[in-house]
Amino acid sequence: MMHNGMLLSIQPVPIPHTILNMKKRTLSEQEYKNFSAVQLFSITYHNQGLTIAGYLALPPADQSVETYPAIIFNRGGTGPKGALTPESAAMYIALYASWGYVVAASQYRGSGGSEGFEEWGGNDIEDTKALLQLLISLPYVDKERIGLIGGSRGGMMALMMLRSMNNFKAAVTIGAPTYFHDIPKDSYIYKTFAHYQDSKEKIKQEELKRSAVTFADELCKTTPLLVLHGTGDKRVDPMHSFTLCIALQKANHPYKLIMYENADHILAGRRDESNQEIYSWMNTYVKEKKPLPKVGPHGA
Repeated sequence: MMHNGMLLSIQPVPIPHTILNMKKRTLSEQEYKNFSAVQLFSITYHNQGLTIAGYLALPPADQSVETYPAIIFNRGGTGPKGALTPESAAMYIALYASWGYVVAASQYRGSGGSEGFEEWGGNDIEDTKALLQLLISLPYVDKERIGLIGGSRGGMMALMMLRSMNNFKAAVTIGAPTYFHDIPKDSYIYKTFAHYQDSKEKIKQEELKRSAVTFADELCKTTPLLVLHGTGDKRVDPMHSFTLCIALQKANHPYKLIMYENADHILAGRRDESNQEIYSWMNTYVKEKKPLPKVGPHGA
């Protein structure tokens, strides 16, 4: 009998030469050695009666390690253009794997070869939740050391996950929308959300389900949150992250906010800096399981 998160198929995917060449120019010699040793796979797994596609990346082999920490990565994007490709999977999850993590990412239902229909923060959130079961079923994953990273729509979904899950030692959001109930209806992000709503009567309820600022006090307080955003983001206004962090502050939730001046939605031109912040956050609270940061106001 199949259960949610059951791995159905796994196929090796070579890291594209274009990505290898780019990383060779931007990484140190040791970092590139680790990156080129990552094993990347396309996978399918079972969830709620559907076959869901995704990717899995394994870190460079380390004979001194019995189990590895892990990361779930929630991609951004919408429709076929948002689906992960070997190139984008290598850019994100293979990079995180090169840091010593097992990394899993979902294409979500209705995209990238998955069955079902895209819901943009509806039941598709269950597809990324199921990756937790997939990861802990792997004998080389330490189920006590798992982190969560989400960009854009994937960051929104990560926040929704933290409302009902306490399994993650740390989380990161990048350019995440955090409220839909109080933004212009003609904005890019609202129109994207509204496109996937088939019931106008329930749209207010659906807005609130995806608006983390309205439930910041319900997010798992043992999961410290790193919030990254570019001040030049034209898709998701940077106020989404700032407003979220005001709510986190009021809720005494451990967090760190970094705004990259003039950076766009994907932090182009600031990737090295932001990746270093993500690396440090994951290593501190996931890999090394250090104590949570202090919460509340500091100083005068």
